[in-house]
Amino acid sequence: MRPAPSSTSNLDTVPSPALVVDLDAARRNVSRVLELCGGPERWRPHVKTTKLPELWRLLLEAGVRRFKCATPRELEHLARTAQREGVEIDVLVAYPHVGPTLDLVAATAERHPGLRVGALVEDPEGARALPTLLLPWVDLNPGMDRTGLPLDDEERLAATLAAVGERLGGLSLYDGHLHQTDLAAREASVHELYDQVGTLLESHGGARLRGLELVTAGTPAFRHALTYEGFSERGLVHTVSPGTVVLHDGRSEEENPGLGLEPAAWILARVVSLPRAGRGTVDAGSKSLAAEAGGPCAQPLEQPEWRAVAPSEEHLPLDVPLHTSARRGDAVRLFPRHVCPTVNLHEEAVLLEEGAEPRTVPVAARAHAPWA
Repeated sequence: MRPAPSSTSNLDTVPSPALVVDLDAARRNVSRVLELCGGPERWRPHVKTTKLPELWRLLLEAGVRRFKCATPRELEHLARTAQREGVEIDVLVAYPHVGPTLDLVAATAERHPGLRVGALVEDPEGARALPTLLLPWVDLNPGMDRTGLPLDDEERLAATLAAVGERLGGLSLYDGHLHQTDLAAREASVHELYDQVGTLLESHGGARLRGLELVTAGTPAFRHALTYEGFSERGLVHTVSPGTVVLHDGRSEEENPGLGLEPAAWILARVVSLPRAGRGTVDAGSKSLAAEAGGPCAQPLEQPEWRAVAPSEEHLPLDVPLHTSARRGDAVRLFPRHVCPTVNLHEEAVLLEEGAEPRTVPVAARAHAPWA
């Protein structure tokens, strides 16, 4: 992991806890991922992590035109951002919405004529119920057992493809369950799964699927997906969809060491209590830092010897070695273990960019909200 270049020296007047986003670091992360992918055509980033139009503009400026999102709110703000920038984009809503929420997705597609929107289907009924403004993408379950059509249910696959007909927009295979610590073992598992999927699609799609996009691989598996050539050899357009990589986080650094990414988002916190020797508490608990991904939930960037223990709602105790010092009021930059829900916890973000004063912007696509 590259060191985080920004400091807290220009944030003295910012109340804590605060989400801080370093646009220059994010821009470098985008460039690094494009280097790994070989260009923007191979990358369909999931925007559930970033949620800020200011970050999406970096992707658009870099030539990215394909995206994934999860919520109607993300889709709406992404569409508005692209419209303001004067570009047309293709967005896969990579969540199986139903009922009124699916209607919201269709309404956004109708409001933005230059927007191409895909939606997941996993059975014939879902395919037939999909609004005509949305392109059906067949969702395949690779064994994660969260969504999608089971790979061993060939009858259901054939029926779903038949129900979709000529409207088929692409295929989605999210392999987020494959994150073995050993990278060689992870790559072997990813490639074995892809071989299985390739054989299945050849049997049930064949020439009809040639030229269609198959999107796989979030952050844990995308490097291994990039080394797999079997899908392209079968005529599919194989893209990858890591989104965490724009901001980076502690879990991704553990699972993908050596990527050359840097912390582009962190939480500004301050020491508020020194309850005993060897312990300091900062003002960033589970309401400002995601804590569902295991511990520690964050790592102080400038104090590598300090270790976060379990947070409560507004407090994060830190074990502070006795040979170091902590004082009430000290600023601490916390690098989240899981940045995606951390961003979602904040209504506003402080943006840093070289040559400009820090500015505060809404985290526009956070949370869930109906659109009028």
